[in-house]
Amino acid sequence: MVQVMWLAIAALATFSVGYLGYSRYLARFVELDDDRETPAHKYDDGQEYVPSKKPVLLGHHYSSIAGGAPIAGPITAAAAFGWIPAVVWVAVGNPLFGAVHDFMSLSSSVRHDGKSIGYIIGQYVGERGKDMLLWFAYLTIILVIAAFAYLIGLVFDAFPWTATASFVYIALAILFGVYLYQLNGPFLPGAVAFVAMVFGGVWVGLEYPVALFAREGLPAETIVLLGSSGDFLPMASATNPNMAGWVLVTVLYAFAASVLPVWVLLQPRDFLTSSLLYVGVGGMILGAIVGTVVGFTDITINVASAGIEGVQVTSLTTQIPGWTGFIHPELGALFPFLFVTIACGTISGFHSLVSSGTTAKQLDRESDARLIGYGGMLGEGLLAITAILAVSLVVGAGDSLSSALVTFPAGGGALLTVFGVGVTAAATFIGLVFVSFLLTSTDTAMRLGRYMLEEIVGTPETDLERTVTNRYVNAGVLSLAGYFLVASGQWSNIWPLFGGANQALAALALLVATVWLANWDDNKQLVSTGVPLVFMLAVTVIALATIGLYRNPTALVAGEYSGLVGAASLALQSVIALVLVGLIFGLVWFSYDNVKEARGGLDREAIVGSTEGGGVEPGDD
Repeated sequence: MVQVMWLAIAALATFSVGYLGYSRYLARFVELDDDRETPAHKYDDGQEYVPSKKPVLLGHHYSSIAGGAPIAGPITAAAAFGWIPAVVWVAVGNPLFGAVHDFMSLSSSVRHDGKSIGYIIGQYVGERGKDMLLWFAYLTIILVIAAFAYLIGLVFDAFPWTATASFVYIALAILFGVYLYQLNGPFLPGAVAFVAMVFGGVWVGLEYPVALFAREGLPAETIVLLGSSGDFLPMASATNPNMAGWVLVTVLYAFAASVLPVWVLLQPRDFLTSSLLYVGVGGMILGAIVGTVVGFTDITINVASAGIEGVQVTSLTTQIPGWTGFIHPELGALFPFLFVTIACGTISGFHSLVSSGTTAKQLDRESDARLIGYGGMLGEGLLAITAILAVSLVVGAGDSLSSALVTFPAGGGALLTVFGVGVTAAATFIGLVFVSFLLTSTDTAMRLGRYMLEEIVGTPETDLERTVTNRYVNAGVLSLAGYFLVASGQWSNIWPLFGGANQALAALALLVATVWLANWDDNKQLVSTGVPLVFMLAVTVIALATIGLYRNPTALVAGEYSGLVGAASLALQSVIALVLVGLIFGLVWFSYDNVKEARGGLDREAIVGSTEGGGVEPGDD
């Protein structure tokens, strides 16, 4: 057993070196210049292009990228393979792979008028490459919606107190938006008041837990809204009616939130979410350190609705194995599935959509990209590390992958008890932290999906094109597709497919950055983006091909699904996996030709950059 404090310290050390050193080099490398007008100022329209203060935009960006994935992925990986490979991949891969990916995605978008990575690749390899990348991103968005809706349903079902607290949080976010943008209220006092009310929402949740459908294990005081008649829902037999109902509610919420102007919900909610993030992540890391140095009082965790009863935490040391083996029976082999299971926290393609879809349209100054792009990803890495800390404290977290997910609020709550907070209140708060990120990422994903389809269609000229690009129709298609994919109800099927698609998108975003650099200047080295690009391409192609050609077909033949809808969902997942592989090969081929032409070949000098003239000059940042 190892004190969890040392896991946090190791990550903080590598992240600090990355930000103080590597990010400064990258900022000079792409020549950030505050005298250059950003797209937010150039196209300010009060709707999508809106110059935002650095702390507000950091809050939006951080909470959008640091959704539930950097919690769910590391938890699943630690439960499957042990905490050692999970911690090492996050601590080392994040500053060298993920933070570079996010920073380059944001910087390249800012230099291309806030356009998406699909638009950027189209500038260099043509319309076919653009459409292929946009379709890839669109399919990935559908998988994001499916995976995150599953997670939200799981947490709401296991922690009904969190469901109530989340309703309060969403209502407060809308009121905060009205306060800021309609009443023009002063930011600081409003922020303090609304953040305080969000924390007060945890107390409301503790007093009035809510469920959609009755089931065994719910707290006696739970308010059941719809009785016990939810067996008709597609996921009900694979999970339970209450969870299945929450999944549907989540998809409907994401639809509504994604069609509203950004000031109504997205911006104010993301600021409030970032406050939860700072307190939650900071509190858990500090709790691990303080509890180790000062001492930890034994606690017993009883959350019957989450299947956790009588679990004792006697010390802040790892209670799950550091290493369980190279192959996990549900997840598969460590290579490639460790690297697609931790689908955020180390590197995530979804971040390139956020960076080039919303953040680049709101960046006030180019120099803000270093903190928001590179630093924001390091912050997500800390969230991933805290997830591993939390799950490693609870004995039995590795019994199954789905059971490991609900141990995060319990384990995170255990860390907060160091500060005198009751374990149920602490677990409810961490559950709210978890869900607030998930809600943010889900509706942000749907909004980005709308942008993707609009870019694919371009200027609508026919009635059909005008219909499909209508924001309500567009969001409706995404909602239905995401809900259908999650209908299989099997976490071990849903998450690896999402992770494979997400990490493949990260590889393609790195491909876009590499093409941009190759065409920008012969002096620009391609190693910083090229090395993670090659590694992630190998990982994701193997993972997606395994899912599409072996895993899902085997499950279908063995009858490992729930009903006709579940079987159809598995079949569609296989088709999507194979389509994604085809799109990857097409994009790599087009991009290879472009880079080869731009650099006059692909010899060593073309990759590392010319040593004559240009280059990155040393200097202070």
